[in-house]
Amino acid sequence: MITVMAEHAGFCFGVKRAVDAIEHALQDNSEVWTIGLPIHNPQEVARLQAMGLRVADSEEDIPSGAKVLIRAHGESLEVIDRLKAKGVSVEDMTCPFVRKAQDMAAELSRSNYHVVLLGDKNHPEIKGIIGHTAKPESVEVVMNEEEAHRITRHSRIALVSQTTQREERLALVAGILAVKCSELHVCNTICKATSERQEAVRELVRHHDVDGAVLIGGKQSANTGKLRDIIASEGVSVLWVEDEEELNRETEWFMNKHRIGIAAGASTPGWLIDKIRNTIADK
Repeated sequence: MITVMAEHAGFCFGVKRAVDAIEHALQDNSEVWTIGLPIHNPQEVARLQAMGLRVADSEEDIPSGAKVLIRAHGESLEVIDRLKAKGVSVEDMTCPFVRKAQDMAAELSRSNYHVVLLGDKNHPEIKGIIGHTAKPESVEVVMNEEEAHRITRHSRIALVSQTTQREERLALVAGILAVKCSELHVCNTICKATSERQEAVRELVRHHDVDGAVLIGGKQSANTGKLRDIIASEGVSVLWVEDEEELNRETEWFMNKHRIGIAAGASTPGWLIDKIRNTIADK
């Protein structure tokens, strides 16, 4: 089986930075905590947990005096303040692109814009951005154009995007909001790594004559989900897998296919990409 790799795939800068920080912290501490999964890849999280990482469901589960790394998705200011108040050592590893979205949303909220976030309201990144604004209760989150149509009129609206969104969707939502206000401030806070990976999968399926594409990444990963949508929109059959076992259960998908494109989300470690690529090549 011939495999063709997308030019940009796997760990982005922010995720690699967070994982490196966890590994470094584990060398000096028997236990290091994160609130929620540090990245949306179960295999990499399992590897870090085997090294001593503890994953808490909420800040209440963090014991006093513990060491906590704020994951790349970021966290609200209130949560960080409460952790510090009970003597927790906090190392903030929020991705710089996420930090930019937090800072812009906070500044625009203080400037009396009605802040609209484009993204998934249940995603930790969105929750963290909301938690940095002056008026969290007034921030509205939309996932798509349909939800953007429901935004009521305001004199000033600021649109800030989750870093893993598609630029095409940001432009469409901005167009909808433009007629709902007298002043619209649009912040393109989609990170460079997201744009690179999205463009790379377009290039992969459009210009490399592939019979299908295998997408590697955690099923909870927002950026990987966007890559799946792009591949499917190009009319190419896509198989989204998390690990080698899942890949091996999909033998029928590979029938009559000879040239397979391989892409991976920004939370997918290189060791897992290599393992799955070698398995496909041997088919």
